[in-house]
Amino acid sequence: MGRRLPYGVRVSSSPIRVVLAEDNALLRQGLTRLVAAADDLDLVGTATDIDSLFALVAEHDPDVVISDIRMPPTGTDEGIRAAQRLRAERPRVGVVLLSAHAEAAYALRLLEGGSAGRAYLLKERVAGVSELADAVRTVAAGGSVIDPTVVERLVAASSAPARSPLHALTAREREVLGHMAQGKSNAAIAGDLFLTERAIEKHTNSIFSKLGLTEEKDLNRRVSAVLVYLEGSGRAS
Repeated sequence: MGRRLPYGVRVSSSPIRVVLAEDNALLRQGLTRLVAAADDLDLVGTATDIDSLFALVAEHDPDVVISDIRMPPTGTDEGIRAAQRLRAERPRVGVVLLSAHAEAAYALRLLEGGSAGRAYLLKERVAGVSELADAVRTVAAGGSVIDPTVVERLVAASSAPARSPLHALTAREREVLGHMAQGKSNAAIAGDLFLTERAIEKHTNSIFSKLGLTEEKDLNRRVSAVLVYLEGSGRAS
């Protein structure tokens, strides 16, 4: 297995070792095929509940865990709790959570300790090899992915209350922040919005200033801004 650095940055071309947790047999088989179809992913074990998931993690020390949010024994938020435990015990393990619903509260809890190495995807959109494999590669490299549908739902929600820091942002700045919440770089945001990268940099600096994040490092500012965005949009939804 390739040596891993903080935030899951890999320095080897070895396959990304993956553990999958999904209690639905049909979905588990489908996800297994998707992972197996990617040459650079190595599925080292499958679990059906949170206990068997952590047994496999202890046995195989994977690079990434793909997990349903709701699993036995309670069928509520096992995936979220697994991600939180992994952050505390094995911070270099990336987590891709799969959900049937675009819920801001789940996304917010997933990113509470930072967005590095975390992804939130809707099951209905994980229909091909590329979507899931790309998310696994992103979190293994320390990046983050939030399903566009989740972000669109937050953006479509009514305006955040005046007490939220988001109230100070312009419509364009909220749009830029929405793209930032999907884990996109300034260059990617510029391409999506048909703006220059310099213009996006100005917008992001204004966002950081208005949210009071001017003294933090750039990565921490981006993470903090996304958390403010998700929390504010979640209150408004």
